[in-house]
Amino acid sequence: MISLLIVDDHPVVRDGLRGMFAADPRFEVLGEAGDGAEAIVAAERLRPEVILMDLRMPITDGVAAIKELAERGVSARVLVLTTYDTDSDVLPAIEAGATGYLLKDAPRQELFHAVEAAARGEAALSPSVATRLMGQMRQPVSAPLSQRELEVLELIARGSTNREAAKQLFISEATVKTHLLHVYAKLGVNDRAAAVATAFSRGYLTLPT
Repeated sequence: MISLLIVDDHPVVRDGLRGMFAADPRFEVLGEAGDGAEAIVAAERLRPEVILMDLRMPITDGVAAIKELAERGVSARVLVLTTYDTDSDVLPAIEAGATGYLLKDAPRQELFHAVEAAARGEAALSPSVATRLMGQMRQPVSAPLSQRELEVLELIARGSTNREAAKQLFISEATVKTHLLHVYAKLGVNDRAAAVATAFSRGYLTLPT
């Protein structure tokens, strides 16, 4: 049985999700929260396996909550469940450490499967979100590396594994893999070694003095 925390600022949405999951023996709803601040407190107290997280909420939004949960060492996987799939919503959530990103119009079984995947630590993305991420990966080679991509690349250059890099940056291993795919696309390479070598040659990385 997978334990859940439902986070959404609309009581009707929380009630609907609670009823849906409570009716299925594979899931157990431990609690609810109406914003990101409440979610952080509830997650530390209840220790759910998966958090269903809305993004646009008052007081503390979903992205800020995801970052705070990671910094506090909360092990729950966060599955974003929102109405929005714009770049300004998707990319910050993934970079913050969300394991998956689903839209609220997803069919019931797709949502159930996404929660099960998240509980296993696997990425679960709605088709439109996956398309956006692929579009980001196909950016021109000249596109600059983001600060987070540079941080991941620096750790990889020092010999860190994806898991070790994720632990040091307080993000999921899936997020590290996503950042590396972005780096490969921007640098025009296909593997870690080539990415590190190219990054040094282009001045993204420098040898320690």
